[in-house]
Amino acid sequence: MHACTCLSVDPEKVQRVVLNEQRLIFRESEAVLLQKGDEGESFAVGGVGANSNCQKLPLNFCIPNQHPGVQNGVCQQKDDSSSRDENVERGNWASKREYILSMIGYAVGLGNVWRFPYLAYRNGGGAFLIPYFIMLMVAGLPVFLMECSLGQFCSQGPINVWMAVPIMQGVGITMVLVSSLVAIYYNVIIAYSIYYMFASFQSPLPWSNYAIWSDKNCSLTPRDNGSSVVNTMWTTEQNTTFPGANISSAPAQNPSERYWNEVVLQRSGGLGETGEILRPLGLCLLLAWVLIGGALYKGIKSSGKVVYFTATFPYVVLFVLLVRGLTLEGARDGIQYYIGSQSNLTKLMEAEVWRDAATQIFYSLSVAWGGLTALSSYNKFKNNCYKDCIVVCLTNCGTSIFAGFAIFSILGHMAHVYEKPVPEVVESGFALAFVAYPEALSKLPVSPLWSILFFFMLLTLGLDSQFASIETITTSIQDAFPRLFRSKRFHITVATCAILFLIGLPCVTRAGIYWVKLLDHFCAGWILLVTALLELIGLSYIYGANRFIKDIEMMIGTRSALFWLWWRACWLFITPCVLSVILVWSLSSFTPPTYGSVVYPRWGLSLGWCLLTFCLIWIPVVSMWKLWKAEGSLWQRCKVVCTPTEKWGPYLEIHRTERYAQSLQMSPSMEMSAPSSGSGTSCGLATHTSEPVNYSTLF
Repeated sequence: MHACTCLSVDPEKVQRVVLNEQRLIFRESEAVLLQKGDEGESFAVGGVGANSNCQKLPLNFCIPNQHPGVQNGVCQQKDDSSSRDENVERGNWASKREYILSMIGYAVGLGNVWRFPYLAYRNGGGAFLIPYFIMLMVAGLPVFLMECSLGQFCSQGPINVWMAVPIMQGVGITMVLVSSLVAIYYNVIIAYSIYYMFASFQSPLPWSNYAIWSDKNCSLTPRDNGSSVVNTMWTTEQNTTFPGANISSAPAQNPSERYWNEVVLQRSGGLGETGEILRPLGLCLLLAWVLIGGALYKGIKSSGKVVYFTATFPYVVLFVLLVRGLTLEGARDGIQYYIGSQSNLTKLMEAEVWRDAATQIFYSLSVAWGGLTALSSYNKFKNNCYKDCIVVCLTNCGTSIFAGFAIFSILGHMAHVYEKPVPEVVESGFALAFVAYPEALSKLPVSPLWSILFFFMLLTLGLDSQFASIETITTSIQDAFPRLFRSKRFHITVATCAILFLIGLPCVTRAGIYWVKLLDHFCAGWILLVTALLELIGLSYIYGANRFIKDIEMMIGTRSALFWLWWRACWLFITPCVLSVILVWSLSSFTPPTYGSVVYPRWGLSLGWCLLTFCLIWIPVVSMWKLWKAEGSLWQRCKVVCTPTEKWGPYLEIHRTERYAQSLQMSPSMEMSAPSSGSGTSCGLATHTSEPVNYSTLF
């Protein structure tokens, strides 16, 4: 606590505050230049004058004196966590651990458990790790580092970061829209996990007891599968046929598969047969959104505490499942097919293996969704984002490999029980998570316990990813309208969750699984390759790779030219080429979505293309709008919209050094305030903001 005379001002009359080392200046409609005295400084704002005797201006400066944080002209230092934030207005992570755990939770998702193990098995086992890690270096890490560095440097979400290249701001809007659409159906998958978790609180497990809903088509032996993956995330073929709109006879199905289709989904014959909302799934979906809203009610301040559990619990479960699986008969056979003696190095000669490795690493790291930028924007400016990226990416890849051992050890035991070859029981996506693996768990002693642990693990994996997706949306809204929404985070979070819940209700009808597949196929596929490619072009060629490297060095310190050689090569050439090849390949091999043998109607495909267009259209629309608003000839307009705005740069003035310090002094439109010293000796904290200063955030 420091005694000082606090200035009483009318915040409505103060347009902006600019801090220089020698003076503190208030600017209104008519700028007032104030001279610094030996014993303090005199102020005059809007006709209101006062004298401050604080000896350490501006760090001991308090406004206004009627604020609850100021009593009788004495500055009261707050004890809450916000007083330790470097950026008081936006907030920072309470600790580096919370940021790392949140990033790991975002990157490590359901695909690590139900997608990677299948891809490794299908593409040569252990041999698949070679292209997998090569693609990590050339396609995953470069974009990951770029997005994290960009968000941390300017402390803005995925839309506002494009003040660096205004003509590319539509890319940020596309990222937010894609995150919103994916969040809708991703939470439906979390609802499936919640449903199964609750259903596991009974013995025997319901999908192992077929007597209640069995018929002549129900079989106790697993079917011979002809599973083939269409989508890069979780699409599988089913064995049931649905010609037209009526369900016909199907080959014999095991109880687990029947339970999934007829009890959980109550699946109709196609997208056009919506049916009623399934109450159990609807309630599970509501619970999922309540959990997310509750964890994010204070933004990163609350979710940062939740991830201590949700980001670490899956590793505990995977370890327990692995230990249990290794004790079972047949586990060795399963692991041999996963990464062992059954590995096939000749697979490396097939181009499709390399494509699968590239797409898996790209989607697994969650790049081009906007979440990495949003989460990193809450870092302190001097945080070593480079080291964080390496840690998160390697943890993500290690988790995928580790999860494969837990999955295939259990599947190997399942193959042993049914006396089938391992390839005949291996599935991917929904069929693995909600058919094959639950069935394998039902054969274990104390099966309800293992089932509860498994589906609770899926729940926590999904929640972590959803935390970042919703944070991306709310951060973008608050950054776009800070005056209106900065202090209303709780209301924005609740409104966002409620709206997305209502939009997602068709996904919990009898045709819900078809809607989930449709959204996944069109909104989480090659559209992300487009945004990532444009992101690389915008920052590497328009903004400039060398300039971007200098920005990063402002945060992590100067590095040698040799250090940046690889990253410069990736950003300028290697990564854009790799993503371009994958994009062209994805477009040339594009096939309409199907669910098993159910073909989507034309209106359904048209709707999918409309959703995709709605996400991408903002890129050219915003570019043309920026050009139209600019002044001068066409060439001059192009130069203006490809040049960083005056507001671009570090969020806090204390970090606006080098070329940004010069631009600050020359630009009267920049809005600054006194920085925090980061220590307990400061009796007033303020921040840099793109809006007029909000003095309520000083305490």
